[in-house]
Amino acid sequence: MAVPDRMDEQLRALGLVEAQRTAQALFTEVVARGLVAPGRSERAAGDRIGQLAGERFGTAPRHRGCIVRSGPHAALPYGEERPDRVIGEDDLAVVDLGPLLGASETDFARTVVLGDDPANKRLHEDLPKVFAAGREAFHADSALTAGQLHAEVKAQAAKAGWALGGWHAGRLVGTPSAPNAPGTPADAYLAPGNDRPLRRTVQGGWRAHWILEIHLIDEHHGFGGSYKQLLDLV
Repeated sequence: MAVPDRMDEQLRALGLVEAQRTAQALFTEVVARGLVAPGRSERAAGDRIGQLAGERFGTAPRHRGCIVRSGPHAALPYGEERPDRVIGEDDLAVVDLGPLLGASETDFARTVVLGDDPANKRLHEDLPKVFAAGREAFHADSALTAGQLHAEVKAQAAKAGWALGGWHAGRLVGTPSAPNAPGTPADAYLAPGNDRPLRRTVQGGWRAHWILEIHLIDEHHGFGGSYKQLLDLV
């Protein structure tokens, strides 16, 4: 297989960025239409978002609509099985559009705050701040490793008064979205012990691109939220 040239690299990066822009536009419309609302089940909300994606953007999900996790489900690690749940009046709800972005290899998630609970609002406000701190750390150190970025994100979460949910804080673009999926190497995750640099080439000679996944939780009260998008591309 030929090593990708500069144009190949640019086209791939543009494709990832465009997919993220589509996801952001879809999420904005989801909020405007109130598709994630109290009294609606997580599955029903996810299926309706999948339908909207098909109507507006021609985006077909890999299995069903997007993944919606609310209340205590939003504090669970990524990929953990859970029953369907009706969204509550004062919930935080995570809208994960990953299943709609499979063809582009990328991922995107945001959190919707329902009701007026001040703790929920504070977590919602802290999610993009912790993400921004992680991105700043990435740009500040050209030799930064995956493990070092995980440690920085974990420290920023603790500084804001939250725990970091799950064992990793992101992954290489192009890997299966489920952690520990068959064939996925351990160094494909932003996780403790991964001492490989973030800026490197991967299989096929492609430049590595990363998803930064901020999953903040309140361990004592059992709620959480997520903020996922490309780390190194805007």
